[in-house]
Amino acid sequence: MSATVDLLAAHAARTRWEDLPAAVRHQARLVLMDTIGVMLAGSLQPEVVRLRDALRVHGTLDCDATLVCAPPLRADARTAALLNGIAGRSVELCEGHRFVSCQAGVQVLPAVLAVGERMRSSGAELLTALVIGYDIGVRLGAGLVARPRAHQNGQTAMLGAIAAGARLRGFDAAGIASALRIGAPLVLVPSYSHTVAGATALNVAGGMSGFNGALVGDLVAAGFTGRADAVEEALAQLVGDGFDPAPVAEELGSRWEITRNHFRLRACCNPIYSALDALEAALAALAPAPGEVERIDVETYAFASVMNDPAPSNYFASKYSLPHAAAALVLLGHAGYQAFTADKVDDPAFAALRRKVFIREDPAFSAQVPRLKPARVTLTLTDGRSSTHVIESARGDFQNPHPESSLRGKFRELAGLVLSSDGVARLEAAIDRAHEWQDIDELYSVIRTCGAR
Repeated sequence: MSATVDLLAAHAARTRWEDLPAAVRHQARLVLMDTIGVMLAGSLQPEVVRLRDALRVHGTLDCDATLVCAPPLRADARTAALLNGIAGRSVELCEGHRFVSCQAGVQVLPAVLAVGERMRSSGAELLTALVIGYDIGVRLGAGLVARPRAHQNGQTAMLGAIAAGARLRGFDAAGIASALRIGAPLVLVPSYSHTVAGATALNVAGGMSGFNGALVGDLVAAGFTGRADAVEEALAQLVGDGFDPAPVAEELGSRWEITRNHFRLRACCNPIYSALDALEAALAALAPAPGEVERIDVETYAFASVMNDPAPSNYFASKYSLPHAAAALVLLGHAGYQAFTADKVDDPAFAALRRKVFIREDPAFSAQVPRLKPARVTLTLTDGRSSTHVIESARGDFQNPHPESSLRGKFRELAGLVLSSDGVARLEAAIDRAHEWQDIDELYSVIRTCGAR
């Protein structure tokens, strides 16, 4: 394992923006745009606002990094990364990897923004660190045998954030390897049980990736050390049930994991997307009024089948409720940001439809994961008509991508919750030329000058 960490560290130290293929550079800008939009929307969540206000009261927000909110606020790098990460996690619209359970973008980018601002890094350096951190987080995740209840927030993506932060600090391969080993004991073990309970503490674990990505460089500089096998021990014995180094180095330097992601247009957990695609097809075939829906039967793979709560406790729990997401498609025609708010959770029409959704696992579907993530949905109406559709894998991943226009539409909607329409357009244009930035102030100056809605 020590050799594997050294290999990843050397990869992180030597890669330059000019080395990346054009498709990877473009994807990095899309991930940047998507994640900034999600962070802006998340900055409005009540618990995020209250935490930010509490930290302001205690004098924490007064230093050398910027929060993605309007108007932007200053903070020390660690606090900025923490709050940006929590905000990005809170609305369940962040992108993730198609084959490895790893939401790398929203956990790596906060560290990149905070450390990059502190170091006055160029846009090309910021984007390169994002690509590198994403790659390392996913590759370590590919080798991890995750425990069934362990959510990926704060796990291998945290190590990716640490590598990205170390890269921006200008560390060589030995310094980046040291950062990974020091960071290994900081990896977290949040539980998937938080999701169905609506426990928003889960999002703090995601924010801690950015926090530690900003912190560990200081630990390296201060002379802290880590064991040579610290990453191996952490992943194989402490937070996971084993670690296989073989997948970590597959096509290293030629296959960039950021290009194998999935973007989300629905504000709910990705495993239920296939069922929602199938339900959309059934609704299109029958075109029922909501009152004509008799029942919705869903067969899907094991992990998705447990997201079956017909009475979610709050807005966050509704994002992990397939019955609620299905009700949103019937009642609203979409499962976007506005479908998972507190008023929708309490709406009697939503509650009635949630009770009409019946979910079970199909073992044959479970056997096809992760190559496929299938679902079969049968929509039955009160007049006896029905329509059944099978989806092998949801739209949105690199094999079946959303058109870029849809991703930009999502960004404009989310950023538009915070910024004026002119501000949204200026921010989108600035991100499109992120590789040309002299430093990150070219991002924040747009938010600062446009102000809040």
